Amino acid sequence: MKRSLLWCLALSGLTACAQQTGGPAKSTQTAAGHDDMLTAYHWQLEGAIDDQGTAQPQWIRQNGNEDGPLDLTFKDQRVSVSGLCNKLGASYAITGTQMRINQVVGTMRLCPDESLMQYEQAVGQRLPEVSAWRVKTHPGADQQPSLTLGFNDGSQWILQGKPTHETLYGSSADIVFLEVAAQTVPCSHPLTPNKQCLNVRTVDYDASGLKQGQGQWQAFYDDIEGYRHEPGVRNVLRLKRYTRRNVPADASRYAYVLDLTVESENTR
Repeated sequence: MKRSLLWCLALSGLTACAQQTGGPAKSTQTAAGHDDMLTAYHWQLEGAIDDQGTAQPQWIRQNGNEDGPLDLTFKDQRVSVSGLCNKLGASYAITGTQMRINQVVGTMRLCPDESLMQYEQAVGQRLPEVSAWRVKTHPGADQQPSLTLGFNDGSQWILQGKPTHETLYGSSADIVFLEVAAQTVPCSHPLTPNKQCLNVRTVDYDASGLKQGQGQWQAFYDDIEGYRHEPGVRNVLRLKRYTRRNVPADASRYAYVLDLTVESENTR
């Protein structure tokens, strides 16, 4: 497995923790009772304003980012940041409506998009300046909650909630490893003539990460969220497998989400 090197964004202006020099995010609703909602969603940045309510478009990347909008996930007292060149992370603590995010670290991957790298560094500098938070729910079953982060200077970020897989499926994940063959195989399906399925087998590893054995090759009828198969390329995938509730008789009881590509080989 490839190990990601951690690097510290030790740039001018990045502090180890947020100074409580500003007031909490302007709100008529407190964050009390919403601690569980903070960790139940991924939060995608949709808007940013200064202390006068003027938009700050520099925080919203419109084009050129294949990973989507800036995304924050809070879990186990750590915040993870995706939608950038590298993955960023930091520890955080909350007390009532107050939030403190500590020094940000991240994987060290050089990306060809210089503007994205600059944006990433700016985000790493900005997050430790968070001083307050507020989750707001909206009426309607199809309306997701929103998160407002308040900064020391009175500025705010507004983020839209997207359920985590644990929230969506109502269960924690099992970790499984699948080897995906370079070529797909025909598989019978009553609704899809000439259907092609991934050809997979399970892979077993010990606690040290050493491969212990493989299962039998078989057609894989399910989808893997986040994985796009490229013909001629063999992969070993680490997957999160969720057990779905109230599954129709003709549907799989499992949902699979790509967690990591462990091995990749071009056989062409």
